[in-house]
Amino acid sequence: MQLWCEDEHRLGLKPVVRRIYVPEGDWPIAHVNWRFEWLWLYAFAHPCTVETKAWILPYVNTELFNRVLAEFAAEFNNGDDKHIVLVVDQAGWHTRVSARKTNS
Repeated sequence: MQLWCEDEHRLGLKPVVRRIYVPEGDWPIAHVNWRFEWLWLYAFAHPCTVETKAWILPYVNTELFNRVLAEFAAEFNNGDDKHIVLVVDQAGWHTRVSARKTNS
């Protein structure tokens, strides 16, 4: 039996705060493009061996999380004789009924 931990992290761009000069008493007007672009890092870590596995994907949801779990299990030939205990947080895509135990 092996213990692994998993979490996601958002990587990307957010609007940048800038300083501009305005006369005292005036309120600055800054035109900002409020678009956001990011990717998600799905990372698995084995705390004892410091081994890590990661996927960079465009978004997070239950379906994609299940695909990552299946790939992770397949990579380690998880089956009847080998079990992995995976520690995850309580994100919605982890706790929904559709996030299932992977037997592959």
